[in-house]
Amino acid sequence: MKNFVFPIPALLALAVGVYAVETQFWEQSDQPDYEKAALNGISVRSDGRLSLAPVFEEVFEASTPYIWSLAEDSKGNVYAGGGGSDGSTAKLFVVDAKGAGKVLAALDGLQIHAVAVDKNNRVYAGTSPDGKIYRISSSGDAQVFYDPRAKYIWGLAFDSHGNLFVATGDAGEIHKVTPKGEGSVFFRTEETHARSLAIDSKDNLIAGTEPSGLIFRISPKAEGFVLYQGDKREITSIALGRDGFIYAAGVGTKHAPAIVPQVPPVLAPPSTAPSKSTTQMVPAQRPGAASPLTLSAPVAVSGGSEVYRIDAEGYPHTIWSDTREIAYALAFDGAGRLLIGTGNEGNLYRVDSEVLSTLLVNAPPTQITALVSGRGGRVYAATGNIGKVYRVGPELQTSGSVESDVFDSGGFSYWGRLWFDGQRNGGKLSFATRSGNLDRPQQNWSSWAPVSAEETGGRIASPPARFVQWRLELALSPDNRSPEVSTVEVAYLPKNIAPVVEKIEATPANYRYPQPPAVAAENRNLTLPPLSRRRRPASSASITPSEPSSTLNYAKGYVGARWLASDENGDELMYTVEIRGVRESEWKLLKENVTQRHISWDSTAYADGEYVLRVTASDLPDNSPAGALTGSLISPAFLIDNTPPAITGLTASRAGKDSSLSWTARDANSIIERAEYSLDGGDWLVAAPESRLSDALELSYKLTLENLPQGEHTIAVRVTDAFGNQAVGKAIVR
Repeated sequence: MKNFVFPIPALLALAVGVYAVETQFWEQSDQPDYEKAALNGISVRSDGRLSLAPVFEEVFEASTPYIWSLAEDSKGNVYAGGGGSDGSTAKLFVVDAKGAGKVLAALDGLQIHAVAVDKNNRVYAGTSPDGKIYRISSSGDAQVFYDPRAKYIWGLAFDSHGNLFVATGDAGEIHKVTPKGEGSVFFRTEETHARSLAIDSKDNLIAGTEPSGLIFRISPKAEGFVLYQGDKREITSIALGRDGFIYAAGVGTKHAPAIVPQVPPVLAPPSTAPSKSTTQMVPAQRPGAASPLTLSAPVAVSGGSEVYRIDAEGYPHTIWSDTREIAYALAFDGAGRLLIGTGNEGNLYRVDSEVLSTLLVNAPPTQITALVSGRGGRVYAATGNIGKVYRVGPELQTSGSVESDVFDSGGFSYWGRLWFDGQRNGGKLSFATRSGNLDRPQQNWSSWAPVSAEETGGRIASPPARFVQWRLELALSPDNRSPEVSTVEVAYLPKNIAPVVEKIEATPANYRYPQPPAVAAENRNLTLPPLSRRRRPASSASITPSEPSSTLNYAKGYVGARWLASDENGDELMYTVEIRGVRESEWKLLKENVTQRHISWDSTAYADGEYVLRVTASDLPDNSPAGALTGSLISPAFLIDNTPPAITGLTASRAGKDSSLSWTARDANSIIERAEYSLDGGDWLVAAPESRLSDALELSYKLTLENLPQGEHTIAVRVTDAFGNQAVGKAIVR
């Protein structure tokens, strides 16, 4: 058995399409599904649940690019400390309980990173760089209360006895200051910066550092103990929960130690150009400074953020992380749930459980830099990259809406039912859709069409098109409860498009494709995707049809063909192959229900001559008989030739020691490809035509056999045409 192997051109290697024409589903049920959605007054939980967001109301805009710290007194006045890298003074602002704000004091320095209020409602502010602590009266009179002789002041906190503790850099010291303003170093962290500070109910200090990301507990006797060494470089914020747990935010990638001057913490005035990358741009140090608060070219800080929880026994656990966000601030809402203020996108998150968190709001400024829990369940948020103060909750927005990202179905599609999983909770929710054939909604899309208000969704009325978008509107219930929607799913059916047979190519004669393997029993098992993976739309997938073999087996008399066919819908195809002579008018069925993209058949039952094939592709396997479509192509003409050539005029003669042999070979359909001769049954030797080229239907041959021994000799001649048909003749020389 001979095999013939020939390469299949790249054109025939693949057929590209999408999935078969059957009902598909576009599903949105995870927080990442809404990254490109337009959210207005809507919160998104990490598992994709949509609900009304808390009120996020601007109460004050400062005359400074950044606000870094917040504190509230017993009367409901909120104090905001800030500044900007382009300013000459640090500023302390006050916003009263009615929302009226003003500059309370302008202090020497560039920034105020720490503000605290004592039990007598006196306000204290720590400036940086060349930090000092000021006490400011209600009239705005500012006096230096304590000079720690430190470059930076990062945190202020009062214990139960009225002592003020000061977290500083760049020597990583914590100072203790009495109510009379007398102070000294209380604890040395042996870090570059004591970066964040809080005091628990037992007057233990909880401090976070940079650059090792340490979380200390320091007793009133200045006995320090490291509770946790975080994976991040800097502990930017510490908050103490009602349950006695410690919460800490860590940011930035740790670097291997090197023999270089100490480096600053990663917290810094953010870049004016927000980015979705995992790298945040912060200003570099000016000569001699160990702080990120100066004015030269930006340097990169990367690594994302983690939030740690340390329980009463000291066990640490990461409860939230993000590879892009920079967590600047922690606080608690009125229900005691942890809030996280972040950049580079100005997001405010709420930690709901060990596994769930909610993106509550997105601030128009690109950084939420400080949080403070106020009275009555209110929370105040400060921002950077436009210094503002916002009030967060506790009430919910009365209404909100979501416009989904634009979905590309991959081609012209019919829209089915929009289904959602959720509950109204006494409120109202409504869906609408629109569709179009542009990749972004414009005036040439259809208008918003409401979806029928059934319990779990309804039929989409938008016209068939390639792209679709949905809009959800939520309204608060009379008893202040928000509707909730967890999953939104849109059914669609791509329009069936006829398959295309693009090319047909005849295979070499006398070879056939191997028989396909026996079809295995139907597999009735079901394989589930990985946990949390859902069925996904088939907008741009590729399907590689089966091409079982490009190896052909030798089989005399067989001819064949192969073809390239594709279906834009990715439907499974079957083929009908017909044949007719080039001078005939009627097609004859050669084979139907062909599932491979090739065919071989025994041509000996066909008369010699030129033929053409018609290959018709049908997408019936994936469509109903009424909806199935076909596409056909007629092949170039090909030759069937099973008749051997004729040998005429074969003569042999002797002249002395030499003999001569001549003959003519002729074939009716194909060129003479090869001629050979054999002397007295010996090996076959090639004979060249008189024209030297084997390129015609008729060729003449003449040979001289030198020094042929005396006696009788038999000379056999064999001629082969291009289709492997052979003729043999014999001559005798005496």
